[in-house]
Amino acid sequence: MKRFIPAILITITGITIAYFMLDKPKVLKVYNPIDINPDLVDESLRSVDKFHRVGSFNLTDQDGNQVTENDFKDKIYVTDFFFVTCPTICPKMTKQMDRVYHEFEENNNISFLSHTVMPESDSVPVLKEYANEIGVSSDKWKFVTGDKRQIYNLARKTYFAAITEGDGGVDDFVHTENFVLVDKEKKLRGFYDGTSKKDVDRLITDIYTLLEEYTEN
Repeated sequence: MKRFIPAILITITGITIAYFMLDKPKVLKVYNPIDINPDLVDESLRSVDKFHRVGSFNLTDQDGNQVTENDFKDKIYVTDFFFVTCPTICPKMTKQMDRVYHEFEENNNISFLSHTVMPESDSVPVLKEYANEIGVSSDKWKFVTGDKRQIYNLARKTYFAAITEGDGGVDDFVHTENFVLVDKEKKLRGFYDGTSKKDVDRLITDIYTLLEEYTEN
C-alpha cells in the first residue's frame, strides 16, 4: 500500500497545479518596442525593452475640438490610421471598428481614435461628414486630423502600426490595416488586422480580458 502513496501525492499535486492554472485569469501582454516585429519599429527604438508609453499629442477631431492624450485618461482605447477616400482596406477597417464600437457602445471605459493619414484633404468638415455617415458619437470615437509629421510619427514611433519608412513629408504615405489596443496607463496591449473579422473578434475578446484585468485590480 505504501508504494501507492507517492503516486497518489503526485496525482493530487498535478490536479492542484492544473486547477490554479485554469483558475488564473488571462493577462494580456504588455508590448515594448523590443517585442514587436522590427519592421514596424523605428530603428532608434528597437532595443527599448520597458516603459514604452503613448506620449503627448495634439490633434483636432471631427467637431473641431483639440484632442490630446488627456482625452484618453483612464480609458482603454483602440486606434488606427485611415483616410476617407481610401477605396481598398479602409472601408473594411471602418466596418470592423464599427463592430467593436457597437460592442462597447455603452461602456464608458472604452474609446476609439482614428487618425487620417491624409490631413491635407481630410479636413474637419470631411471627417465630420464621414463620422455622421457611420453614425457614431464623437465623444466615444474621435476621427482626428492635424500635422502630418506628428500623425506619421505616432504611427511609426508610438503605436508601431506602419512598416513603411519616411519623414512625414509631402511624398510620404502610411497605409496600414493595423488596429492597436492601448490600456489606461497608455501601454500597448495588442495588435490586430483591422480587415479580418476573425482577428477583430480576437480584439473584442482581448478588450473584455483587459476590462477584467482592471476589475481584478
